[in-house]
Amino acid sequence: MTTSASQLVRGYEVVIGLENHVQLSTQSKIFSGASTAFGAEPNTQACPVDLALPGTLPVLNRAAVERAIRFGLAVGAKVAPLSIFARKNYFYPDLPKGYQISQFEIPVVQGGLIEFFVGEQKKTVRLTRAHLEEDAGKSLHEDFSGMSGIDLNRAGTPLLEIVSEPDLRSAEEAAEYAKTLHALVMWLGICDGNMQEGSFRCDVNVSVRKPGQPYGTRREIKNLNSFRYLVDAVHYEVNWQIDQIEDGLPIHQATVLYNPDRGETRAMRSKEDSADYRYFPDPDLPPLVIAPEWVQRVKGEMPELPRAMADRFQQADGLPAYDATMMTQSLAFARYYEAAREACGQPKLVANWLMGEVSKRLNSEERTIEAAPVTPALLAQLIGRIQDGTISNAAARQVFDALWTGEGSAVDALIEAKGLKQMNDAGALEKIVDDVLAANAKSVEEYKSGKDKAFNALVGQVMKASKGKANPGQASELLKKKLG
Repeated sequence: MTTSASQLVRGYEVVIGLENHVQLSTQSKIFSGASTAFGAEPNTQACPVDLALPGTLPVLNRAAVERAIRFGLAVGAKVAPLSIFARKNYFYPDLPKGYQISQFEIPVVQGGLIEFFVGEQKKTVRLTRAHLEEDAGKSLHEDFSGMSGIDLNRAGTPLLEIVSEPDLRSAEEAAEYAKTLHALVMWLGICDGNMQEGSFRCDVNVSVRKPGQPYGTRREIKNLNSFRYLVDAVHYEVNWQIDQIEDGLPIHQATVLYNPDRGETRAMRSKEDSADYRYFPDPDLPPLVIAPEWVQRVKGEMPELPRAMADRFQQADGLPAYDATMMTQSLAFARYYEAAREACGQPKLVANWLMGEVSKRLNSEERTIEAAPVTPALLAQLIGRIQDGTISNAAARQVFDALWTGEGSAVDALIEAKGLKQMNDAGALEKIVDDVLAANAKSVEEYKSGKDKAFNALVGQVMKASKGKANPGQASELLKKKLG
C-alpha cells in the first residue's frame, strides 16, 4: 500500500488494524438458553451452563451461526465448511469458567473486504477473519464502598469478533471503517448496534513506523464505544508513540485504555500473544459443520446489500459513486431516499438534500433518519416546488427549516404564509434589472472589461432588490441580454 505525504504524522506512517466485537441479535446465549436481554438485575440471567458448573455441557446456538454466515456472505468471505471451537485460557474475575470458548486456528468466516469512503476517496480494507465466541461478564466498580462487584448476565452472550488487516493509515480512516462496519451489521439484522450498551465495541491496534520500514510494536486500545473517542484515542496514542521513539525509549506491546475526560491513553496490562492463552479444541463441542445448502438458504433470505444497492442507484438513477454510497449508509436512509425519489422523480436533487440540509440537521441534533421530522413525501414536494419555479433554493431552505421545527406541516401553505413565491411577472423583473444596472454602473463596466465576479454581484443585487423572489436563472438571462 502506498502512503502519501499527507498521511504521515510528524514523518511517521500510522498503521492501524481493528478488532470489533459485535453482539449478535439472538434471544438466547451462544451455548445456553439463558436470555440475552439487556438491563436485567445483576446475575439474574446467568445459568449453570454459562458458569460451567459441574455436569453442564454447552450446546451451540444455531441462530448465532446463521448470523455469522450472513456476515461472511455480505463481505465476500469464505464461510468455512468446518470450523473449530477452542478454549482461550486466562484468568479474570468476570470470566467464570477460567476460559473463554472462542475460535482460533479455523474460524467460521475467513477473509473478506470492507469498502467505504473517506471524504470522496474510496478505501478498501481486507478482513483477516470473523469468529464466533462467548462474551465475558462485567466487573462493576461503583457503589460498592471501595469493592468491586461481578455481573455475569453478559457471560455467554454471542459475539462475532471481526478482525481487519492493518490496512488503515489514519484515525479518520479507522473511524470511517468502524462506521461502515457498524452500519453493515445493523443492515444485515445481526446486531442492534447499540454502542452504549456494548453491542458494538472497538479494539484498535496502533503502531507507527518510518515509511518503508517493518511494522512497529503495536498497542491495543480496548473497548472504545464511540467513533469520536476512537479518533481522539488514536490521535493521542500516535503522538505518544512518536514521542517515545524520538526520546529513544522502546514501545512495549500492551493493552491500553482511553480516558475521554483526560483525553489520553494509559497502559492497563502487558499484551499477551496467542501462545499465552494456551488454546486447545474444546472437548465438549464438536466441529461446526456448515453444509452448502445451509449457506445457500441464508443467502436467499438476505436483504439487498449496501454495495449492490449503491451500484443500482448509480446505474438506474445516475448518481455518482460517492452519492450512491452515502444513500446506502443505512437501510433506513436508503429507504428514505427511494421514497422521496419515487415521489418527485429527481434522484440527484433528493441525494443533494439528504447529504446537505437533512444530514446537517441530523448530525447537529444527533438523530437518525428514522426520527427526521420532514418525511420523504414532504421533501419530495419541496423539491417539486423548486423544479416548477414556484420557489428558489434559498426560499426552499426557509420552508425546510419551518417543516423541521414544526412551524408548519404543509409545503404550499408555508410558501404562501411566508410570501416566498418567485416572481412570474416578466415586466416587474425587467424593471428591477434596469434599476440595478442603472445603480451599479461600476459593476457594469467591470463586467464588460472581463471581470466575471462583477456579474455575480449584479445577480445578487437583483435578488436583494426583489427580496429573494426573483428567479435567479431568469434574472441571469435578462442581465446577460441587457449587458450584450
